[in-house]
Amino acid sequence: QVQLVESGGGLVQAGGSLRLSCAASGSFFRINAMDWYRQAPGKQRELVAAIPTAGSPNYVDAVKGRFTASRDLGKNTAYLQMNNLKPEDTAVYYCNVDVWGTFGIRRFWGQGTQVTVDP
Repeated sequence: QVQLVESGGGLVQAGGSLRLSCAASGSFFRINAMDWYRQAPGKQRELVAAIPTAGSPNYVDAVKGRFTASRDLGKNTAYLQMNNLKPEDTAVYYCNVDVWGTFGIRRFWGQGTQVTVDP
């Protein structure tokens, strides 16, 4: 199986920055896509950034120019650098990872990390 551990959330004032991490561990052959989602209170979970196996990340319009998603293949870790944070970015952020292992190809979710942006 695969374990995902997220870190880096917290409370920040508007205009501030945070960096989220999502580290994958366990028994698997390869990690494919690594994506970041968020879910604000009373809203559906939405895709924020998608990091493909190859190529550049894609972002939802609301975070373009402010968020940067990246991955370290050697560490099986994804990152989400969030700059110029706004109150509307307040949400629980989740990583979602596509993994190939003896179990086939499956998606796994991280436990989520709270990001709160004060006005």
